[in-house]
Amino acid sequence: MGSADNLKIFSGELHLLPQPARPARTSHPQLAQLIARRLGLSLGSSSIVTLPSGELSVTFHESVREADVYIVATAGGMETSSNTALMELCIMAHTLRIASARRITAVLPHFPYARQDKKDKSRAPITAKLIANMLVEGAGIDHVITMDLHASQIQGFFDIPVDKYLYAEPTMLQYLRDTMGKEIQNSVIVSPDAGGAKRASSMAAALDLDFALFHKERKKANEIARMVLVGNVQDKTAILIDDMADTCGTLALAAKHLLSNGAKRVVALVTHGILSGPALKVLNESPLEKLIVSNSIPQEEHKRGCPKLRVIDISHVLAEAVRRSHHGESVSQLFTVVPWTEALADDSYPVSPTPQPAIPPAVLQNIHGAYPITPTKSA
Repeated sequence: MGSADNLKIFSGELHLLPQPARPARTSHPQLAQLIARRLGLSLGSSSIVTLPSGELSVTFHESVREADVYIVATAGGMETSSNTALMELCIMAHTLRIASARRITAVLPHFPYARQDKKDKSRAPITAKLIANMLVEGAGIDHVITMDLHASQIQGFFDIPVDKYLYAEPTMLQYLRDTMGKEIQNSVIVSPDAGGAKRASSMAAALDLDFALFHKERKKANEIARMVLVGNVQDKTAILIDDMADTCGTLALAAKHLLSNGAKRVVALVTHGILSGPALKVLNESPLEKLIVSNSIPQEEHKRGCPKLRVIDISHVLAEAVRRSHHGESVSQLFTVVPWTEALADDSYPVSPTPQPAIPPAVLQNIHGAYPITPTKSA
């Protein structure tokens, strides 16, 4: 299939005009940099300029003709809004299409508008379907790679391949085993709602633990009216499992209920740490001991405002998905397996996307013996 020469990874760089202005980064260049490093590649050269009118202008500074191009973008975080990140992605993809790129893949660790996947009231939009149409019909994207998709039916909104069965679960399981030690034997996995029962039961089965769940009723979006615990948490460490944390009201209330029902301590493990609005204040004031999230969304600003926050690096999963996709290999083994395991600690990804020394190929070797596309000499 492909070779390193025609594989390119891009992440936009935002410059604000007119001058004087402070350069800023958009979407998630830290994650893009890590993915590129793990593959022994450098990020493709591109820039995005915000014009005085507020419009975005994209420029690629190298040829992409007949290239297999991967755009790393994400929705959420304090650095940029989901709408800006989405528009940036569409403009970048359209630019690549008219520049004769052979294939364009959007790597979207956190898929935008995933919670608007159905009509839950009269005259409500199905925005996730609109996003799918924008990416495919409008921007010309050929392939989507995403992680822990909130609603699996979103895959059916696309008429192109969508690798949605990438999960942070294997990496998170390893994190729990490595950090909790024997304490994990006296723990219980808890889902904050009935919708996450399948996710929680899967984690519980993998760790050979019991699981519990909450039944919750909402007054309106992001506002919980009542929560009822189903299951026993007495004298155990309760581990809340969810796919995303937004305003964190559910997690805070769940932690309070778990402690009142006899849990010794409560931690939460979430794939996508959106942490919008009052989330950091809610977390800091909650009885939750710590919140563990992946770096699917930029977390540097969040970490400065919340000492309870811990970050797990999932770039190794996405990098291996890119490698397999580029070479036409199966991605299904990544559903349950951690390809590389050296980056589990906090602060495992750089704050700025400046070039870093290449990770040695011996470290990059995954469990199946596959090396990065272009092995590079370690610095």
